[in-house]
Amino acid sequence: QLQLVESGGGLVQPGGSLRLSCAASGFTLDLYAIGWFRQAPGKEREGVSCISKSGGMTNYADSVKGRFTISRDNARNTVYLQMNSLKPEDTAVYYCAANRYYCSAYVRAYQNWGQGTQVTVSS
Repeated sequence: QLQLVESGGGLVQPGGSLRLSCAASGFTLDLYAIGWFRQAPGKEREGVSCISKSGGMTNYADSVKGRFTISRDNARNTVYLQMNSLKPEDTAVYYCAANRYYCSAYVRAYQNWGQGTQVTVSS
């Protein structure tokens, strides 16, 4: 069964860093584009970043450009989101999701989702 599992969340001070991981099981990750999304309390889920199947193309939301970096290690069946210079407004549950064909910023474009990992940025 196709499954995505996020990890690496936690509590960090403003200006700090975290690296999120999205591990896939039950399927070969390099057949999918992978997106990272986040959802803060009371807000809609929003796209953060996406990486193409090969890793040759990446996209970022304007709010995280220059601070977050998405990468993938297909040999390990894992996608990463390196988050630097974290701000309180980055606080949210972060989800990874798989799209069989292409990167998209839209939630509806993704067929498979992980359970999420909490990121809290606070002093």
